[in-house]
This record gives sequence, structure tokens and C-alpha cells, in this order.
Amino acid sequence: MGKQMTEMLKGTLEGIVLATLAARPAYGYEITARLREQGFSDIVEGTVYALLVRIEQRGLVDVAKVPSEKGPPRKVYSLNASGSAYLDEFWRTWSFLAERIEQLHHNNHPQEKGE
Repeated sequence: MGKQMTEMLKGTLEGIVLATLAARPAYGYEITARLREQGFSDIVEGTVYALLVRIEQRGLVDVAKVPSEKGPPRKVYSLNASGSAYLDEFWRTWSFLAERIEQLHHNNHPQEKGE
């Protein structure tokens, strides 16, 4: 991923992680693996873990400790009502921005509209 992608992801990764948890609860490494499967290949586990701490502190997720076959119990994160409301707002904001950016792009590159 280039620097531009990294910078853009900083502002959206929280919503992306919450969207991942909306699909089903998961622990940190599992979230990282899912993101990589979705094409976010350069996501670093440490970034995801730091973000999970922040969203837990903000009350957007519930955490359950689940025994692990090796090592200490895993913290499994699940989206709660506050997180779901935050995610809804994230998607509304994303849609608004995506529409405006697409409009700017097409206004500056009319040949791509098939004209």
C-alpha cells in the first residue's frame, strides 16, 4: 500500500473494523486476517489491536474472554448497540463522501463517463 492509501485508511479503519465485527464477533488476529482476505494486505496486527483498545474504551464493542487452546484467553469483540449506531453513521458519512468524490472525479475527467 502506498502512503496515500495508508493515510486514507487511518480515517476509515475504525468503521472498517466495526463493519467486520457486524458480520460476526472475532478476536484481534481473526479481524486482521479477515481484513487481509478483503484485500487490505498491508494491515498490521498492532494497528488493529490499538484500534480495538480505543473502540473498547469508547464503548462501541462488548468483549468476552474465551479460553484459548494455547496461551491466555482470547478477547472476542462483538458489536454492541452503540457500535451499531456508530457504524450506521459511518456508512451514511461514507456514502456522502463517496458520492461527492465520484462527482468531482467525473467533473474533472468527463471522458471516463463515456461522453
